[in-house]
Amino acid sequence: MPIRAVIWDIDDTIFDYTGADRVGMRKHLASEGLPAGYASVEQALDAWRVITDTQWVRFAAGETDFQGQRRDRVRAFLGRSLTDAEADDWFGRHVVHYEAAWALFPDAVPALDLLAGRYRHGVLSNSSIHNQDRKLRTLGVRDRFEAVVCAVELGISKPEAGAFHAACDTLGLAPQDVVYVGDHPDIDAGGAVAAGLKGVWLDREGRGGRPELVRITGLDQLPGLLAGNTRFGAPDTFR
Repeated sequence: MPIRAVIWDIDDTIFDYTGADRVGMRKHLASEGLPAGYASVEQALDAWRVITDTQWVRFAAGETDFQGQRRDRVRAFLGRSLTDAEADDWFGRHVVHYEAAWALFPDAVPALDLLAGRYRHGVLSNSSIHNQDRKLRTLGVRDRFEAVVCAVELGISKPEAGAFHAACDTLGLAPQDVVYVGDHPDIDAGGAVAAGLKGVWLDREGRGGRPELVRITGLDQLPGLLAGNTRFGAPDTFR
């Protein structure tokens, strides 16, 4: 059956989360001071990214809740015990700088423009609706998506099949009618395929090495892929 809808990841897919987080944390550290144990701001930024990834895995596995992973990120980063209120306050000061750096990737709106009218659009994110709905509205693209479905409210996260199926159900479509686009090969593309959707790995860094996945390196390639044009090297598994 033909593809009828595209469901999108947000962070590091259409929204430059890594860039905003790094810029925001750099400004936050300039205000707060470099924590003990880090020899440089760059070392601290790299550590923050690793800690963030680790805590998101715990959240996705149900080992902590959304607010808990934020607090644990702060505690691990600073290397000391903090009350919940202290961790929340520190993270809140970081968020001010992080949100000031919010930006879409340059290829996001052009891709959405090219696909508008041909496909229905939704979002499935491993974050919360409070964060992601507000983010999309601030970035000016919320009206591009019929539905925004998030793990915090669902109680399940990608790559669980139930998360993908919930997003499809919101659009009233069967999984085989939907393509999911995201930046993570396993959580996004692999999880989508396992759930019966078509999956596209957005490999912006050009890492490669996953021949079993349909892969693009920029959203400018997505309209051609959906139309069956595979000149950029993605396997034609959608027809």
